[in-house]
Amino acid sequence: MAAGRKLLEEKGSRDFTLRECARRAEVSHAAPAHHFASLGALLAELTTRGYRELAAAMTAEGERASAADPVSRLVAQGVGYMAFAAANPMLFQLMFDRDANRVETPDLAAAAKAAHGLHIAAVEAAIPSASAEIKSRMVDFSWSSMHGFIALVLGGQIGGEEESSGALKTRGLAILAAMAETVVRTGSG
Repeated sequence: MAAGRKLLEEKGSRDFTLRECARRAEVSHAAPAHHFASLGALLAELTTRGYRELAAAMTAEGERASAADPVSRLVAQGVGYMAFAAANPMLFQLMFDRDANRVETPDLAAAAKAAHGLHIAAVEAAIPSASAEIKSRMVDFSWSSMHGFIALVLGGQIGGEEESSGALKTRGLAILAAMAETVVRTGSG
């Protein structure tokens, strides 16, 4: 798994092979077959672990926010989401690449649902008296905002070589603050 993770971050999922993974782990090219039925199964396990790490990053940042302020927690979880993506760009890309994720496992589905569930709970806590329909729309809106921003950063469409990481973090926080403000305003109306 460690060799696979390193290979993924270096090459991405498109150039990822079991043979190269085995070579890097210093085992025979047939050794991965003892643990994974296919390349897809190994990628599914990497993705599952990625979602667990994403949930842990969101939780850790959320716990740093004031427990009495659910809007701060929503923003903080967004910080955790973006920080995880920035630290693990290829894994993050794999997690949301349906072409690469052809093997669905119960563990993968549960890990993805748990990470998304953290976001749902944060939005619902920020707008507790909103209707179920508004909460659902605000979950979609807020997730799209944070995911879209970091995906554009990772893809080089926002930022680039001329912008420092500190400036990008500031822009990311501004996006998250605007997202939270919109969620609260829409949920209160």
